[in-house]
Amino acid sequence: MRRLPSARTASIGVAQTRLAVEERLEWLFREQLAEDYGIDAQIEVVEGESVKGRLLAVQIKSGESWFKEPGPNGWWFRPDDDHVQYWTNHSLPVVVVLYEPQSKRCHWQLVNTRTLVGTSTGRWKVLVPADQVLNETARAPLREAAEGDPYVLRIRELRLAKPWMELLSHDQRLVVEIDEWINKTSGRGSITLAVDREDGEEPSPLAAWSVFLGTASYADVVPQLFAWADVGLHEETYDSADHDQYEEECVFVDDEGDRFEAQEYQDWRASRSHLSELRPYNNLSGEVDVWRLELTLNDLGRAFLALDRFATTGDRQLTP
Repeated sequence: MRRLPSARTASIGVAQTRLAVEERLEWLFREQLAEDYGIDAQIEVVEGESVKGRLLAVQIKSGESWFKEPGPNGWWFRPDDDHVQYWTNHSLPVVVVLYEPQSKRCHWQLVNTRTLVGTSTGRWKVLVPADQVLNETARAPLREAAEGDPYVLRIRELRLAKPWMELLSHDQRLVVEIDEWINKTSGRGSITLAVDREDGEEPSPLAAWSVFLGTASYADVVPQLFAWADVGLHEETYDSADHDQYEEECVFVDDEGDRFEAQEYQDWRASRSHLSELRPYNNLSGEVDVWRLELTLNDLGRAFLALDRFATTGDRQLTP
């Protein structure tokens, strides 16, 4: 099957936007792997090693076709009416990013009532300034756009996570897949939230983002990213990994094929208290620690779903 040129151009635009966010802004980029109408990713503002839930939603448009209509010191972007309605009612501030392949620059603009311009045809347009490039100069205005009252930010974070909470409330298994580059002083790693369908296949991704945690511990930071869930080890994955390690350390097979155990498995586990802690289950080439953690809806998550049902339908039941 041939890949359409437009798909390749779109993919490059997302990759270049991710690069600008992670390397120039030094923030987090969460690509939306599950379908979200009119939103390609989320950007999370980071201060040092602190992640505070300040988010921006991003729509990315890539290719020369988006730069064919010049405006005052920039270009006009013309979204359709459905997108405008969706963006202006979104729980996050929305940023449109236009990626220009020749210059390899990502130009940005906020989409709100101040930047939307009505046209004589009843449609809308937004001016994307040429000097608004997604680099260090964008850090202050985008940080300001993402700011808000801490109470509002926390509620916003829960609202965005609502689809994931609902999956857990319907007995779906959510896992957090982590690749941690252990030899990088930046604490570089990637996190993927996925559904384990318990069908023997790899979990199906829902969202993914890169992180740079510095010297902070993944075991400490990851639970903070999912305040609405308890974070534990994915039982099947770690049982298998622990058995493999036990076999390597304690089981011997002689020339005749007879098996000898230097220690019973349960005794071996009991002597290693760290096995119950959040930890990687594998290491790749001495460079990458691999984790697979599991989320379980906690009291905060259940309470938020009950509150959301009441606010939406008037349902006063604490459970669905």
